[in-house]
Amino acid sequence: MDLRDGASAPRAASEVGDLGTARHSGVPGRVGLRVEPRTEPRGRVELAPLTEHLLSVHVGPSARMTCHVRQRYSSGDATLLPAGFSGSWVEEEPRRSLTVRLAPALLRLAAEDLGLPPERAGLTPQHRFRDARIEHIVHALEADRTAARPNGRLYTEGLGLALAVHLLNHYPAPREVRGQWSARQSREVTDYIESHLDKNLSLARLARLVEVSTSHFRALFKRSLGMPVHQYVILRRVERARALLQEGTLPISQVALEAGFSHQSHLARCMRRVLGVTPKALARGAR
Repeated sequence: MDLRDGASAPRAASEVGDLGTARHSGVPGRVGLRVEPRTEPRGRVELAPLTEHLLSVHVGPSARMTCHVRQRYSSGDATLLPAGFSGSWVEEEPRRSLTVRLAPALLRLAAEDLGLPPERAGLTPQHRFRDARIEHIVHALEADRTAARPNGRLYTEGLGLALAVHLLNHYPAPREVRGQWSARQSREVTDYIESHLDKNLSLARLARLVEVSTSHFRALFKRSLGMPVHQYVILRRVERARALLQEGTLPISQVALEAGFSHQSHLARCMRRVLGVTPKALARGAR
């Protein structure tokens, strides 16, 4: 993540409250699992490298934030940041979520249960995604916490382990990735995308810019920018369409083509999903 828009003075991302710990037979010590509802106020957030895996599920009214591009979070949208992740972003509106922290030891335990070596206990960043299983487990953990954990530690441990196993099964760290792009390589790729948004972008062409295979490019892009390349392109196209609509000089059909969408309805569908508004509403506001 990085910061593109200005905001108030940065603040450090706060810690969440302690949910307690869970034991597992045959594993010494304790495995950390913490959950808490939190509200991020408006402003810039600076996140130091995480020592735990951070998972959050949006539960309040829809809210905008900017990380590379402006995004709108709706109820049920989730974010997953693995241990070691750091970054910054701008909360444009107060944003409410249920936040769960999972210690790396819990992921190693889940990897063991899946028959994976400890080095496979990593996760890959995910931004504004939806997963019904994650949402169900996180709400169950929060309900248990607010009820003073009447089901005991065994119940909490079972939910935590189920969550960790699900994350490893669906959002594992890519095995192929070695290293990370330099700042120059990242700018080269994003600048190329920006100057070719209205074209039919090719994954193979983007990979050739940094001289890697297409599969390695996809993994490196996601690690470096925190989202899949196709999602990044959609977000940038929506931002370009928003700017053109606010200028008020082009019809919506032409804006769609200038921003790289195949047709007007494609633009409308993506804009509603990302910004929560329609192209017609933005065009009316520009008059």
